[in-house]
Amino acid sequence: MSRLEARKPSLFLSEPLSTVSQPLSLLSAILKSCYGPAGRLKQLHNGVGGYVCLTSQSSAILGRLSVSHPVLKVLTTSVQNHVSRFSDCGLFTAILCCSLIENFKNLNIASSTVIKISQHLLSLCTDYLKSEACGCRVSVDFSNLETLLCLVRSILTSKPACMLNKREIDHLAVLIIKAFMFTVPCHPETKPVLGKCVTVPVKGRRVLDSAVIPGLLIEAPEIQFVRTFSVKRISPDAVKIAVFCVSMSGDLFDPEEGTVTVHHRISLEMSELTQLLNVGKQLVNDEVGLVVCQKVIHPSLKQYLKDNHVVAVDRVGLSVMEPLSQMTGSKPIASIYSLSPSCYGSLKDVCTKSFASKHFVHLIPNDTVVCSLVLCNRNETTWDELKRACETAEHVLQLTLKEPLALLGGGCTETHLALYLRHRICCLPTSSSKDLDCSQTQYQLVADAFCHSLESVACSLSHDDGEILTDMAYAHCWLVPSGFPSVSNWSDLLSKCGCGINSSTENLNWRLLRPLFGSPPIESCPKEPSVKVAEFMTLDCFAAKYNGLQVAVETVSLILDLSCIIEDQS
Repeated sequence: MSRLEARKPSLFLSEPLSTVSQPLSLLSAILKSCYGPAGRLKQLHNGVGGYVCLTSQSSAILGRLSVSHPVLKVLTTSVQNHVSRFSDCGLFTAILCCSLIENFKNLNIASSTVIKISQHLLSLCTDYLKSEACGCRVSVDFSNLETLLCLVRSILTSKPACMLNKREIDHLAVLIIKAFMFTVPCHPETKPVLGKCVTVPVKGRRVLDSAVIPGLLIEAPEIQFVRTFSVKRISPDAVKIAVFCVSMSGDLFDPEEGTVTVHHRISLEMSELTQLLNVGKQLVNDEVGLVVCQKVIHPSLKQYLKDNHVVAVDRVGLSVMEPLSQMTGSKPIASIYSLSPSCYGSLKDVCTKSFASKHFVHLIPNDTVVCSLVLCNRNETTWDELKRACETAEHVLQLTLKEPLALLGGGCTETHLALYLRHRICCLPTSSSKDLDCSQTQYQLVADAFCHSLESVACSLSHDDGEILTDMAYAHCWLVPSGFPSVSNWSDLLSKCGCGINSSTENLNWRLLRPLFGSPPIESCPKEPSVKVAEFMTLDCFAAKYNGLQVAVETVSLILDLSCIIEDQS
């Protein structure tokens, strides 16, 4: 077939970094303005209408933001990949990435040299974060509820579009941890598998109406019209269940699937219905008490099952199938022509529940590895944002279970790392720069740009033109409310550092973080706080921030190494 139009020549873009300054600055400003509990919300929608998203979360912003510059496409794709794997610290990764590119571009040092030095600085950071001597990480004890609450609270607090007050945040934090604990097996095997938490949407209700229900809630509007709910049991505390992933509606074959030869006086519709009723008879004979179908069940089959005290629930959708199989031990049946009793599962009980105007069939398991989070919020926009936040919190708890560590939040990890790097660089022998095939001056310039980039992430937490300080003892981040003039005695205006561990009652020396230029005098390596756990701490997921730091530096190295871009225009 001939082409309808001539093929366009490919677009060749040499030195792509030379044209990225303005779009990079704009992207950086958008992302920084969203960062932290006081971040500004973004309303995202396309030019011809459609769905409107109000958010400050990186997963929603980067997924809906149209980026045209090839360098920014690399950056946003890299951050999105990080978020898809870790759910958290997407804005941290993106802001750090933008800051590193902006600062490195102004150095007038060969890209290859900058890449080598930045990779070396990254290794210093990662080695420190992994070491026992790290002063900006805390151990997470799953027997201590307070640390887990701090971790979940920090995630919920950083999502202003959820429109939550303190009481609602505390209520949801407890529910999220409770739901997570339900998914952890009580009797771990050699390779334990976490269960599932299924989110049940209830919009237009108070957040405080949210609840965690052990087992699975399946919406079934027709249940409200049932006067008496009875289910067949094989014993007082056991109900047999059959799960179908094939349509049981009695529909005929799709003509596109092939030709069907039918004998004279044979009705395909009646033949299909007869087979469905035969399946129903076998289910009744096998003492099945609950039938769940991913798709549609024929009304005649439904009525037959009901008459024999078998509860039938259809149109449950694909998302429920995996947790349902995991909870009951059933195997989804893919054909109505072959039914094996080995595919059946079991439940402890089946009952009905109602939330607001919604009606559900409640499947109660023998061993709770699946639970339902009934998530309420005032409207659809805030509910969507809250669902993303709760999913992030659940994933962070899973990551923390695997690696029980957390990093100090509120900008304290970034400022602490920056001062640690400066101290290490001062102590490094001059041979270190020779090993990297660079001069001592080049090494110092790149290191300063790296540290300023870390500090610029902390500075992004302030959105009201207030001063941002760091103390010279612990190198934590301190936010001064706007409206106060620069004074020498900052302790009068400060109470707690960003993470909440340190108080200003100590005799601390301060340094302004803005404007970011020059290197501060280095007295000593930043100290470890005497108290590593406070009642209300701000914490970040260790695995997510650790990987975000690596992704940011490695993405910048890739971008700095770009010499040209060839883009297909056809």
